[in-house]
Amino acid sequence: MKIAYKHLIERIHSKPSIEDISDKLFQLGHEHEINDEIFDMEFTPNRGDCLSVNGILRDLAVFYDVCLYDERYEEKIESFDLDFINKACKDCPTISFLKIDLENYEIQPYKDELKDYFNDLDANKNNFFTDVSNYVSYETGQPTHCYDASKVEGNLSLNYVNGSYNFETLLGKKLDLKGKNLVFSCKDQIINLAGVIGGKNTSCSVDTSSVIVECAYFKPDAIIGKSLKYDLSSEAAHKFERNTDRNCHELVLRRFLKIVLKHSKVKNIEMVSYNYTEFNKNIIPINIDLINKIIGIKISKEEYTNYLSKLGFILTNLGVEVPSYRNDIRTQNDIAEEIARIIGYDNIPLTELKITNYEQKYGSNNEYKIKRLLIDNGFNEVINNPFVKDSCKTAIKIDNPLDSNKSFLRTNLKNSLIENLLFNERRQKDSIKLFELSDIYTYEKSINKKRVLGIIVSGRIGKNYIDFSKKLNEKYLLSILKKYVPEDKIVLDNVSRNSINSKLKTEIVFLQIELDDFNLDIQKYKELSTPPKIFKKYIPVSDFPSSSRDLSFSIEENSQLKTLENLILNYKNDLLKDCYVFDYYKNNKTQINKVGYRFIFQSQIKTITDEEVDTLIDDIISKCLKIKSVKLPGYKN
Repeated sequence: MKIAYKHLIERIHSKPSIEDISDKLFQLGHEHEINDEIFDMEFTPNRGDCLSVNGILRDLAVFYDVCLYDERYEEKIESFDLDFINKACKDCPTISFLKIDLENYEIQPYKDELKDYFNDLDANKNNFFTDVSNYVSYETGQPTHCYDASKVEGNLSLNYVNGSYNFETLLGKKLDLKGKNLVFSCKDQIINLAGVIGGKNTSCSVDTSSVIVECAYFKPDAIIGKSLKYDLSSEAAHKFERNTDRNCHELVLRRFLKIVLKHSKVKNIEMVSYNYTEFNKNIIPINIDLINKIIGIKISKEEYTNYLSKLGFILTNLGVEVPSYRNDIRTQNDIAEEIARIIGYDNIPLTELKITNYEQKYGSNNEYKIKRLLIDNGFNEVINNPFVKDSCKTAIKIDNPLDSNKSFLRTNLKNSLIENLLFNERRQKDSIKLFELSDIYTYEKSINKKRVLGIIVSGRIGKNYIDFSKKLNEKYLLSILKKYVPEDKIVLDNVSRNSINSKLKTEIVFLQIELDDFNLDIQKYKELSTPPKIFKKYIPVSDFPSSSRDLSFSIEENSQLKTLENLILNYKNDLLKDCYVFDYYKNNKTQINKVGYRFIFQSQIKTITDEEVDTLIDDIISKCLKIKSVKLPGYKN
């Protein structure tokens, strides 16, 4: 979101420099860039309250004396007799409408904050009421939608439709609404894709003199994904998806009206508000000792009170009352994060963090031994997000997830590991052996926690001349685990490729075992490999194209197969990124072995040339042909 520096400092009494405000925003965790005195802001999904000038000013109030944009119409407004039905109260628990009739359509040139908004941000003008709506959203963070009142006839309803419906947006884009969608309808015609974009047939124009302004609160789950699904650029959806303030509607509409009155004469004003569910205040107990423990500092009650008060929290005998616009605050950890932001993470004293050597800590632990067993057999460990979008009867739902598409704790590891497998298959990996160790949670009268091992395999057993032609299957998994897990605890699951929309034919086997099911023999396992003594830094994947070469060797003496393999696999060059067996055949009559190796070359800094690759291939061939009985059919030196 773009916010003008000018619009901030005119509400900050000390008039700080743009650099000073920038430093404070970074301290508060608000990433941004500055272009021509415009802050281009990036907010985390849970901070929808900051998507406005007032939202940023509320956060900056911990450092400066600020004044929010709060000039609004204060007089009594007559009740609006609107024929409205809300059939989606659960997802729209509160909504208000403001009707404004102009005395005549004479709009004065834009002035004050409305003029500055369009000039400073170089925003596009549409028509008067839409322009005011866009500005109010920029200032307050609350989207509104304007209907030309003369085009809204009869009953207005908010409801879900399920099926296929034609809808033309106010920008003239024709959509085919499919599936379940939340819409506003009038005379059985869809006039607004709720929270996303209005329809053309009720949109305002330069001639509109009577308007109905809708101001609603939509739960994020009802809006999220709609703008992406229909390829729409919607500032309103962006804000609703990140949560808005359900208690601000009357103030926002009075602010809207105030700006209208600055630019035109009004002959009639009416307003109505609908509140279908009671707003429950979020009150968190005061626990300064716990906050100090979480952050690792020691603040006084006075500092605690001062910090939170400046952020708009109200402290009472009952605890800390969270403002209605702070939907992200739920726990003591959230309160601790707010205080840490104000203090500044760089200003929190450093303390030494002692990490016990993993091998020393887990050397006699089942989990460590299980990992070594699998790693020794060529498996790779994965770590997946414990939160998923899929629900079931025993799944535990998170009250305040960072991502509303991942609001449930996993009840198994299967789906995550299938996604890992498909990710690798799409990248032409033909030997996939993955495992994950994680906690899973279910709820049946009480919360149940289990530590489990998940395994998934598919493709070739290995990329060497011995295992190249062998396939990963149930028998393979049993051969690894049967010594350490009772047979009745090993329940293998053959995953159907039809269920995952995959056209490959290789078998997929999944297994999930509770760690408690491993017997004592796992403690006796003697690992072949050990954790690296030197930390291996992650190397980014190159953006430059790779080049591959294949070499097929014939080996007359079986004893030289391993010698050849060791030479090739231990060949070192910065351009050689990978090499592996792609073909193996043994002629039983002649006893000649044929092995094909594929070499992948790639640079981190440039596109490599054929000459560079040929030079390396010639060097590899030269070294290989020095091995007794190794030949390269068709090769001429």
